[in-house]
Amino acid sequence: MKTVLAYGDSITWGTDPARTGLRHAFADRWPNVLQARLGEGVQVVAEGLGGRTTAHDDYLADCDRNGARILPTILQTHRPVHVAIIMLGTNDMKPAVAGSASAAFLGMKRCVEIVQKHSPRVPGFAGTKVVVVSPPLIVPTRDPFFADMFAGGVENSKKLAPFYEALAAEMGCAFFDAASVATASEIDGVHLDAANTRAIGEALVPIVQELLKD
Repeated sequence: MKTVLAYGDSITWGTDPARTGLRHAFADRWPNVLQARLGEGVQVVAEGLGGRTTAHDDYLADCDRNGARILPTILQTHRPVHVAIIMLGTNDMKPAVAGSASAAFLGMKRCVEIVQKHSPRVPGFAGTKVVVVSPPLIVPTRDPFFADMFAGGVENSKKLAPFYEALAAEMGCAFFDAASVATASEIDGVHLDAANTRAIGEALVPIVQELLKD
């Protein structure tokens, strides 16, 4: 059995923008779409948490949202992880958290370093492969709360894909731009409807299949 870790925020958790605080149906969440397509012999572990950042603290959060701090525990819990898919950075765009694409870049780099450091070195295991995923772009919204919470995020989120692609090349990771297949809902400007959530899972299938060949 090979393990694929889907590590992300509320988009990975499956937040439905049309139903505040609720999730999409199980089959519509992208990690579960990926699981269904990969089939037997592969376990996709969905580790999505609303508000999770790459490596920055949210001091108003009700639990630890710093992705880098909890990542070693997750990796050890599910070891050996054959492929780690990391889709984080949207919450880094909040001015109260970090407020820039460069901060997300540095946080994502830290997450990749952690995965590579915690990759088990045992006979017969090729090492944990990493997929760096740039999340869907933040879009304009009429929701005044989300518009203020992510002030500047519409423009900042456009910088993530080139930053992350360069990072992936530098650190020997695969790269995927989720904005190439998914668009956030204008309801809150951040979260996805079911069709766009499913699209991410579908698009990741060939990437993950290739990485699992070793």
